[in-house]
Amino acid sequence: MSSLVIDFKEMATSQLWLVGGKGLNLGELSKIEGIQVPEGFCVTTEGYQRAVEHNETYHALLHRLTMLSVEDRDQIGEISRKIRETLMNVEIPSDVVTAVTESLSRFGEEHAYAVRSSATAEDLPHASFAGQQDTYLNIIGKDAILQHIRKCWASLFTDRAVIYRMQNGFDHRQVYLSVIVQRMVFPLASGIMFTADPMTGNRKLLSIDASYGLGEALVSGLVSADGYKVREGKIAEKRIATKTLAIYARNEGGTETKQLDPDRQKAQTLTDEQILQLASIGRQIEAYFGQPQDIEWCLVDDIFYMVQSRPITTLFPIPEANDEENHVYISVGHQQMMTDPIKPLGLSFFLMTTSAPMHKAGGRLFVDVTRNLASPDSREFLVNGMGQHDPLLKDALMTIIDRDFIKLLPNDKNESSPGKSNKGMPPAGAQPQFDNDPTIVSDLIKRSQTSIEELKQHIQTKSGSDLFDFILEDIQQLKKILFDPQSSAVFMAAMNASAWVNERMNQWLGEKNAADTLSQSVPHNITSEMGLALLDVADAIRPYPEVIDYLQHVKDDAFLDELVKLDGGQEALDAIQSFLDKYGMRCAGEIDITRTRWSEKPSTLIPLILGNIKNFEPNESVRKFEQGRQEALKKEKELLERLMQLPDGEQKAKETKRKIDLIRNFIGYREYPKYGMVSRYFVYKQALLKEAERLVQAGVIHEKEDIYYLTFEELHEVVRTNTLDDPGCMVEQQARLAPRKMISQRKDEYKLYEKLTPPRLITSEGEIITGAYKREDLPDGAIAGLAVSSGVIEGRARVILNMEDADLDEGDILVTSFTDPSWTPLFVSIKGLVTEVGGLMTHGAVIAREYGLPAVVGVENATKRIKDGQRIRVHGTEGYIELL
Repeated sequence: MSSLVIDFKEMATSQLWLVGGKGLNLGELSKIEGIQVPEGFCVTTEGYQRAVEHNETYHALLHRLTMLSVEDRDQIGEISRKIRETLMNVEIPSDVVTAVTESLSRFGEEHAYAVRSSATAEDLPHASFAGQQDTYLNIIGKDAILQHIRKCWASLFTDRAVIYRMQNGFDHRQVYLSVIVQRMVFPLASGIMFTADPMTGNRKLLSIDASYGLGEALVSGLVSADGYKVREGKIAEKRIATKTLAIYARNEGGTETKQLDPDRQKAQTLTDEQILQLASIGRQIEAYFGQPQDIEWCLVDDIFYMVQSRPITTLFPIPEANDEENHVYISVGHQQMMTDPIKPLGLSFFLMTTSAPMHKAGGRLFVDVTRNLASPDSREFLVNGMGQHDPLLKDALMTIIDRDFIKLLPNDKNESSPGKSNKGMPPAGAQPQFDNDPTIVSDLIKRSQTSIEELKQHIQTKSGSDLFDFILEDIQQLKKILFDPQSSAVFMAAMNASAWVNERMNQWLGEKNAADTLSQSVPHNITSEMGLALLDVADAIRPYPEVIDYLQHVKDDAFLDELVKLDGGQEALDAIQSFLDKYGMRCAGEIDITRTRWSEKPSTLIPLILGNIKNFEPNESVRKFEQGRQEALKKEKELLERLMQLPDGEQKAKETKRKIDLIRNFIGYREYPKYGMVSRYFVYKQALLKEAERLVQAGVIHEKEDIYYLTFEELHEVVRTNTLDDPGCMVEQQARLAPRKMISQRKDEYKLYEKLTPPRLITSEGEIITGAYKREDLPDGAIAGLAVSSGVIEGRARVILNMEDADLDEGDILVTSFTDPSWTPLFVSIKGLVTEVGGLMTHGAVIAREYGLPAVVGVENATKRIKDGQRIRVHGTEGYIELL
């Protein structure tokens, strides 16, 4: 077997770098018993490398191309064109020509062939690169085939392929091209088959697109295709398209587009029998590859030929279950306001902290709510709870219920019904009763703070295996604090009081969302206090122009060391340091222990501090807090006076006053448990990073941050077995390689997960059910969401995806995918909030109410539908946005 040309049937799975992704998949397809694949061979990447090896023009142009970034579109176009020209005129090495000639004589030189590109970075599990390189059909004769091999090489540098590689982090110098030469078949019909429904992700629903002639018409979008769906061996759906054109091969080579006869234009391309036969072939191929496939097929004389199969890279993975039953999973990220993937160490810590039944998928966590849906009582509790929190999730759950996807069990057989073990979802009214005494909150906070201080002292003395045992023990302490019934009862009392006030004030006085105003400027809200504290940092720096100028040019995190040399530098340093001492453990996506904290990267705060200096006068924090407090008191007085005018007014006012006091005393504490958890996480993280330093010094890992890609248990094992007494020992070398290899693999997985959008709800069949708002009363063109903080505000939309990119003017409306507590410092500068993710009691909503900002959350694709700089009107009371 030549290393320049390899037949499909001779390929080995280790030869990706020789034959590329597409070639390798064809080789694998050819080995499946009973599957017909037109025969052929690959001109390997070695032929390409030999052709360009000594071409100085090519290498000079390639060097220039690697220096560019995606933004340099004009230069990319110009240099890519010159590389293509060079490759079109390159001399094909004589041994490559000989090898191709021999293969053609074996298969028959007189036949027509398809000549297709197969790049080494193509049809991979984590990057499809579909359609980036070129394909040529019905090529006849050795000279024409050799010329089209050059064309395929050149197509490695189409503008779209170059930009795609840049966007996906592939080095142009490390990507090579193999060329597939495959016997042409002349099909009556052809098309594409997805063994999982590409729209919903449902793994049980197979989807086929079919049209007449060659598949190029379908792939290029020239014609509409029939669409067939098959589920478990039965046709579930058929959509017959009007097909006016088809592409056919010409006798003399090349292809032509022909008009179809009128009687065929609306005919079903495949018979029902053929549809089921093709689906069965698709399932066989999927089983062979072990994952859902995107397959190109042709129908010739009643025989189906497969001409390509690649993994579908866009499907969200299914959380793993240990049985064959139906399951329903809901996203933890949507409830925690953090839908980014979490690294393995972060997932470990969150799983050790929670008590709910959680499963991992796509670097995210999902709660299995199957058992909650299986009992009438817990089903009602779950659906109603979700309705308050996230109407889109409630609607998705209603779809599941309407389909009878989860069967109801009699209550007594279902141990997950309310009052029993309902895993992390306490039934309403299960909280202990207590007096409306504000000192409860200060006692709870004090208890948590004392416990964290003790942790900081004790952890100093721990290292190696002892540290891991100590952390496991301390997590039990963290869980005790997090799930302390009294702690939960405090904020549940406030949340229930808010719901009561909203419902009764609407009923008695026609006043919507009254609790929003009553929640402004409450005591003990650690998150909103943080936003105000950053205003105080701005006050400390504002008098010193030299410091302000210096901060405007800060490039890295060593800036704090230089500050003291400036006039006012010590004051600025003290203010920043004091802020970091209290809030430095926070950051965006803080539930993931591996995320970079503000203490680790204080430069993150600089744009926020400078924004506060630009947008506000001194003492703004005191003014803002007092203004909110006065508005809340005024609203309380007004409501109680109006209630006194009603029948039973005194009783209603008395009851309402009690509920308002519960809100004012306790709603601020809602933010505290998470702050306590994140504070502990940061202490654990600092201790583990010291262990990581030892592993780097011992050569076990490359860099400290590599530990983020190991689970807690794996990291413990790596730390425990780190014996470097005899570096020459073979076993030791393998032990060193294992974590490195696993870490490298996990980094690739994480990159793939970053590209996926996590669903709110996914079933064990992989189907993503999105849910919709049921709203008939919206103005034309309005975008619906969930009303979480009252008021109406107009302003300029600022679409910001990363907090570091925020450049806000006072009066802007923040539009983003999600906010967690780390975004709070931005809330002091804005006049309204719109997020894609969120619910009534998620952090962004709580802080928006406290700051008195109209807010609408749960707005599908808000960051795409609203343009940065566009004027919008946010209806925080009714829950919609108007584009002005």
